Amino acid sequence: MKKLAVFCGSKDGASPLFKEAAATLGTVLAKQDYGLVYGGSRVGTMGAVADAILSANGQAIGVLPHFLQEKEIAHPNLTELHLVDSMHDRKAKMAELADGFIILPGGPGTMEEFFEVFTWAQLGLHEKPCGILNIDGYYDSLIALFKQMETQGFIIPEHAAMLLVESTPEALLERFLQYEAPHVKSYLNTDQT
Repeated sequence: MKKLAVFCGSKDGASPLFKEAAATLGTVLAKQDYGLVYGGSRVGTMGAVADAILSANGQAIGVLPHFLQEKEIAHPNLTELHLVDSMHDRKAKMAELADGFIILPGGPGTMEEFFEVFTWAQLGLHEKPCGILNIDGYYDSLIALFKQMETQGFIIPEHAAMLLVESTPEALLERFLQYEAPHVKSYLNTDQT
């Protein structure tokens, strides 16, 4: 693994812990020689993770749709900035560039990005790890929802286990290094082997 995509917010969030965690993740990524792939903005936790990795002499690759270039304020100091035509193109480019995916606390956009790459993994379209950096219990409800999906038969245990959850970047990156994608069975006919 060389580059990891980080999905996070264009806002700082209510707690200062969120921005601090984004900065810590950026620093840890640089120290462990990972490049960052992210949404390309200089604001919010997106800006914090990029600023931190760049300050630690790491690489930050942004992917930003043209229509958000002015609105989200593209980060001016990135290693690379890919301007794309749409949000769909943004996600596809980030998935293409990244060897794994991490979510920090964020809003609906963060959720949408993460659920798409997780679903792609579930379908066997990639074998890259998908992890939650659960800062101050922010994702406790989402983790409980995944358990509910499994209990109620909407996700098989092997796919539920693909969700890697840790509260520190170091622990999550260690889980990424150990990750092995499960064998994908047909999701249409559960009677097939």
